[in-house]
Amino acid sequence: MREPTVVAADATGAADYFQTYSVVGLLAVVGVLFVAVAFGAGRLLRPVVPTPEKLLTYECGVDPVGEGWAHTQVRYYVYAFLYVIFAVDSIFLFPWATVFAAPGYGATTLVEMFVFLGFLAVGLLYAYRKGVLAWT
Repeated sequence: MREPTVVAADATGAADYFQTYSVVGLLAVVGVLFVAVAFGAGRLLRPVVPTPEKLLTYECGVDPVGEGWAHTQVRYYVYAFLYVIFAVDSIFLFPWATVFAAPGYGATTLVEMFVFLGFLAVGLLYAYRKGVLAWT
């Protein structure tokens, strides 16, 4: 006699489980329809007057001159990469400071953070040895 109530409770739990996913699915469908209607309305309402000037390739309003290939300095990407590394470092240091103050986590967090800072120091030393940090 006890098994049917358990099965009924499991069926109700499964129905609730799938009902929450149906709400997510319904919201996804509404979102897709909203975007489709917006794009369709834009396509119907916009004027279509192609001219040679509109079909010309341009960059920032400047007419293209020469070939499409251009040399790019790689060092700017390296500076951006170094910035990202140290930005991530600062993101990890703030939570570390809050966990370090919690009782029972002091020594473990201290060791983990010094290992992390050691990896960053090795990366910075590597960049320095390669001459990446020399501004020319």
